Amino acid sequence: MKSSNVGGQAVLEGVMMKSGDDYAVAVRKPNGEIEIKKEKHIGIVKWKALTKIPFIRGAFNFVDSLVLGSKILNYSVSFYEEEEGTEAPKKEKDTKGSLLTILTTVFAFAFAIGIFMIVPYLLTELLKGVLQSYTLRLFAEAVIRLSIFVGYVALISLMKDIKRLYMYHGAEHKCISCIEAGLDLNVENVKRSSKEHKRCGTSFMLFVMLIGILLLFFIRVETMWTRVVVRVALLPIIAGISYELIKWAGSSDNKIVGLLSKPGLMLQKLTTKEPDEDMIEVAIQAVEAVFDWRAFKDETAINATLVNTTGTNETAVNEITVNEPAVNKAVVNGVVVNGDKNYDAK
Repeated sequence: MKSSNVGGQAVLEGVMMKSGDDYAVAVRKPNGEIEIKKEKHIGIVKWKALTKIPFIRGAFNFVDSLVLGSKILNYSVSFYEEEEGTEAPKKEKDTKGSLLTILTTVFAFAFAIGIFMIVPYLLTELLKGVLQSYTLRLFAEAVIRLSIFVGYVALISLMKDIKRLYMYHGAEHKCISCIEAGLDLNVENVKRSSKEHKRCGTSFMLFVMLIGILLLFFIRVETMWTRVVVRVALLPIIAGISYELIKWAGSSDNKIVGLLSKPGLMLQKLTTKEPDEDMIEVAIQAVEAVFDWRAFKDETAINATLVNTTGTNETAVNEITVNEPAVNKAVVNGVVVNGDKNYDAK
């Protein structure tokens, strides 16, 4: 399966989809209409080279996703504030929105560090009398971390608004699964597609917690306060490693990758729910605002045909058949020409 590199996020009564620097938020407004907002995302790092270096880009992408996630969530909430008659003047609203985005991002980051990193460690310190070995306490910390995370996800899923958020999360995944499977992006195909995906943020968070514990087996300090500092200081490294694993998982069908992805996919059964058709329509419009899935489908079909029709290195492709009338194809000296794109067929 070829990765589309399309990512997304569920928001209040809507979905955000991102492809490259472009993102679009589609929200189902209280009156039933779908509002779409498309913009370019300007990341926190101005030097783009940093965002392309393996194991370094992950930390920046993680912070970027938090900032963008808070921004689009506030945007989706604004439609329902308007419905309640609490709309502020535009200038005041933009200023408050920017400030709220910053505060929400900082709070979310601090909350995640505290509840999933620091609290589990402090709880294991209470077990010193029972578990005198630091290694055993690290195993206990891993169990506590996972228990808190899974329990938190399961508990909030009982809330009505969060349940609908998880349904939109499912719609987001199903759309991406649909286009990466080479299917036309329509409601029926999306309904049949998987709501679990290897590049999901849920899987990323699971990797972050597990890799964090693994690194602590090799990086040891003696005092309580230095252990707290180390857990926080390691976050950029942990995020970098986790990002590469997620990126690898999303573009590979390797059996080892599949095995590593299974815990995250199982956890997604809690964070994704089956969406209704109205939710799927919202997600489809978000995809189509930033991503040409038809061109992706044609390109994937041509690449697949090349793999199937090319023999040894000495054999050039003499004929290719693609069941898409929109594809303008020809083969010249073993090179498949498709519009303005060339694909080496040797």
